[in-house]
Amino acid sequence: MIVFKKRISSFIELGNVLRNLQQASSAQNDSKAIDHLKAVIPSLKHHNGWFIEKEVHRALGAWGNLLTEKNINEWLLPYSIETKVSKTVGLIMAGNIPLVGLHDLLCVLICGHRALIKLSSNDAILLPLLCDVLIEIEPSFEDYITFTDSKLENFDAAIATGSNNSARYFHHYFDAYPNIIRSNRNSVAVLLGNESEEDLKALGSDIFDYFGLGCRSVSKLYVPENYNFDLFFNAIFSFSNIINYSKYANNYDYNKAVYLMSEFKLLDNGFIILKEDKQLCSPLATVFYEHYSDVDSVTNTLASNQNAIQCVVSKDKTLSAISFGKAQSPKLNDYADQEDTVQFLLGI
Repeated sequence: MIVFKKRISSFIELGNVLRNLQQASSAQNDSKAIDHLKAVIPSLKHHNGWFIEKEVHRALGAWGNLLTEKNINEWLLPYSIETKVSKTVGLIMAGNIPLVGLHDLLCVLICGHRALIKLSSNDAILLPLLCDVLIEIEPSFEDYITFTDSKLENFDAAIATGSNNSARYFHHYFDAYPNIIRSNRNSVAVLLGNESEEDLKALGSDIFDYFGLGCRSVSKLYVPENYNFDLFFNAIFSFSNIINYSKYANNYDYNKAVYLMSEFKLLDNGFIILKEDKQLCSPLATVFYEHYSDVDSVTNTLASNQNAIQCVVSKDKTLSAISFGKAQSPKLNDYADQEDTVQFLLGI
């Protein structure tokens, strides 16, 4: 087994590599694995049209900023990681945004277990390339990471992420094993009406980063009665370039046409549609909104929908909310679905 300190130092070095990768002046021919990663990034959009270079580098940069010695040590401080026997953990990963499954892999490896990974076809290239870099840093990890295209077999526990439909299958298939099963979630923002232009611009990042495809992407706004949406539209204008990406524009055009044919009342600025709707999950290029009379009513609504909400963005800290612009920048201990992955892995 790779000793605990070695596992930590390997991921710290991976963070160094990822931060250097974002520097325009980073050295060429760093290593075979890093050079391969650099070479492939521009072509990922041909395998998944949402994985344009800007968004791939956003994900790589975010992980570079996370994997520092300080962040990793603070994250692991509450745990007693003394894995004596390496178990095999089956990982079924989503592919909605670049490297969305990396946190699960990090947790498995940090805890001293082996990862048996079934990738989403939408993100089947980037994570293996990153694992090549990690193995180059610490060759022993090669025995701890296995990718498979087949049905998962010969594992001791499972972490599976997918749609609501696939989650029902996962619960049936993995019922006999310790498991974490994740399904669809969305994130929301609660506006108080006193937000600054900078607050609302930061909210734009929560909505538009990764094209709004992540579970931490804000898909619903709760706004006070008589809220002036001009403030919001003016603040997010700097994101208007998103409409130039054909896949996003196609979704925008389609949803707008459907809504107009159904004679729904819409607010529209040419690159995002706002529709009044009580649902949490809005289609791509659309954000639902709902008026409220007082914050207590929003608190009750959020509580009744807690199993469908990933995070809440607001200036009102009584809502256990995070700050505007931070939805796509989770910390290492911001576990998906608020289920402590490390504690689960230490108990299998």
